Amino acid sequence: MSRIGKKPIEIPSGVTIDVKDNLVTVKGPKGEDSQLVSKNLKLEQNDNELNVIASENPTKIENQEHGLFRSLIANMVLGVTEGYQKNSSNRRNRI
Repeated sequence: MSRIGKKPIEIPSGVTIDVKDNLVTVKGPKGEDSQLVSKNLKLEQNDNELNVIASENPTKIENQEHGLFRSLIANMVLGVTEGYQKNSSNRRNRI
């Protein structure tokens, strides 16, 4: 299993997550976002957590998808709560 995929996604108050078939929709105070998820993965929502679950013996591709889609959903939750911002401190100083 993917180490990143095992981590649960915390759902802050004010955020709703709807899962229909393999479409995940996240709604929050700053907007709405949706993502198609691989059919090899299952999503379980418990109270304030969302878990992305892979099969018991995943192939290499399924293992990669496990971490990828967990990260994408976590970033969607972050985007609808805090929003995204560009950070200029990562740029090199140009002379």
